Amino acid sequence: AARAPGKKITARLKRTLPVRGPQAPTVSELMRWYCLNTNTHGCRRIVVSRGRLRRLLWIVLTLSAVGLILWQCAELLMNYYSASVSVTVQFQKLPFPAVTICNINPYKYSAMKEYLSELDKETKKALETFYGFSEGKSKVRRSVDDWNSTGSDFFQQIPLLKVEDLSRTATELHSGQKRKIEGRIFHKDSSIVNSGDSNDIIGFQLCDANNSSECALYTFSSGVNAIQEWYKLHYMNIMAQIPLETKEKLSYSADDLLLTCFFDGLSCDKRHFTRFHHPLHGNCYTFNSGENGTILSTSTGGSEYGLQVVLYIDEADYNPFLVTSTGAKIIIHDQKEYPFVEDIGTEIETAAVTSIGMHFTQSRKLSKPYSDCTETGADIPVENLYNKSYSLQICLHSCFQKAMVDSCGCAQYAQPLPAGAEYCNYKKNPNWMYCYYRLHEKFVKEQLGCQQICKDACSFKEWALTTSIAQWPSIVSEDWMLRVLSWDKGQKLNKKLNKTDLANLMVFYKDLNERFISENPANTLVILLSNFGGQLGLWMSCSVVCVIEIVEVFFIDSLSIVMRRQWQRAKKWWHGRQQGGSGKAPQASDEESQGHDNPVCIDEDLPTFTTALRLPLPQDSPLPRTPPPNYSTLRLETAFTEQLPDTLELGQH
Repeated sequence: AARAPGKKITARLKRTLPVRGPQAPTVSELMRWYCLNTNTHGCRRIVVSRGRLRRLLWIVLTLSAVGLILWQCAELLMNYYSASVSVTVQFQKLPFPAVTICNINPYKYSAMKEYLSELDKETKKALETFYGFSEGKSKVRRSVDDWNSTGSDFFQQIPLLKVEDLSRTATELHSGQKRKIEGRIFHKDSSIVNSGDSNDIIGFQLCDANNSSECALYTFSSGVNAIQEWYKLHYMNIMAQIPLETKEKLSYSADDLLLTCFFDGLSCDKRHFTRFHHPLHGNCYTFNSGENGTILSTSTGGSEYGLQVVLYIDEADYNPFLVTSTGAKIIIHDQKEYPFVEDIGTEIETAAVTSIGMHFTQSRKLSKPYSDCTETGADIPVENLYNKSYSLQICLHSCFQKAMVDSCGCAQYAQPLPAGAEYCNYKKNPNWMYCYYRLHEKFVKEQLGCQQICKDACSFKEWALTTSIAQWPSIVSEDWMLRVLSWDKGQKLNKKLNKTDLANLMVFYKDLNERFISENPANTLVILLSNFGGQLGLWMSCSVVCVIEIVEVFFIDSLSIVMRRQWQRAKKWWHGRQQGGSGKAPQASDEESQGHDNPVCIDEDLPTFTTALRLPLPQDSPLPRTPPPNYSTLRLETAFTEQLPDTLELGQH
């Protein structure tokens, strides 16, 4: 009970003392307190400077310093996510890459006659109608006289057309009938100059089987390109219906393709090659595929220590409408990569020796946030259909095949089959050709989203190739070399070899220098923080503690003040609503009449003299002062009318 008055005085002091510091009632007072107490000299100068011109100058300088800090810090952040490239060269024993070899002609034409007879017949009739000549006697040592009518209806539905002028009228090359062209017209190779009449444009029309009015005409300036494209379209439709085991038998075996083989100076044979079937190139053979767990390597550079093979091309058994060049296609790749022969294969000539020198390079890029690459492809929402390590090409082809199955209901013949899907053919999917061309058009224009989804691989191996070609065999050695090769293969070939049926291939390392190209972060976290500190100290004489102070004052304390004022307004509104409902006039609360709660007095002790001096003076009252002394108390007065008895006794003595 004795301390009750002290508590009342303390509470009154807390309500009446002015509030400063982080507990200031307004943001302006908080900012003023910060400028007076902060370690950044510019902010303090804005407050203590006298004169508007000087204060304005300090405001401009301080804001300029803040802008420079923000600019430099943004540059530091951008540079933090950059990478530097380092190149390391080593001389060591190198693993030899996988070398995949395919004949340009995928299947023996003599074995494919029964499947392609009707298609070849329609193609020849188109040539006779459009160009006015027939095959007659030709160099081609084969005939296609036995025809069947299994695909007659199909070829009549998608015939070759001759567009005579710019009008929408075309003539069928097979029957000579004219038809009205509906739908859009796509000119596939407008850059090719036609040597004939500019009005003679050849092509074919594809229509939606469910809606005959939805059609597209694909035209070509070159008749060669038009006939080949039309032929390949029907060719894929026929091949999609042949079982895989049958197609492997129709293509070339290892004994058919390989005549001689040497690696690293030692003889090799078909046991060093692995067969895989490519939809467009038939049976292909990969040297050093690594499927048996062993990868060959070489410790010496030069053509004598690489791979040397002589290939039997057999030009006489080529399909005249499917391919127009002779030779083989090869691709050099890593054992874990899929050989995209149709995309990046290198063609080698017949009657020539092709020497391919290699330089080996390993590259590795940094993943996010430095670049938009993927480590394993697991983060790409596209199923890998090739059962090989991820690459950008695998992702793009798999994405298109998935879109093909979803849109057309079947898979495109040139790519692997997704689970549960079938290859497109006209009997089961009469609309697949029109659907495929429309979908491929969107893919080329990047409208399917595959190019946006698929990313580059972060790490990959690359063999830079240098190719040189020389005539082979030479005139003086041609006779005996062909005789020897014919003797070696005589039991299987039963005929004399021709040099146009042979191709010599040499693949080797030009040197054993292995290059590593890697990306490293240009800045580390320590360097970034050091650069931040340098910029803050240079422009604002500020440290980490100063940054923490800025965060506390400008964000935490300012937000606290705003929220407190909103709370006080809400309380005032609520009290006013309650008093209005009771019929009483609203009265000012103690908090409003006395002031704000001041956290200066947070203890239970009585106020000291120092805190009492900080009390505000009441309004309209004179300043307090010490009252003058009462000098009348110092006067001597004879007010003692009678003397005390004890003083009398003292006076008598």
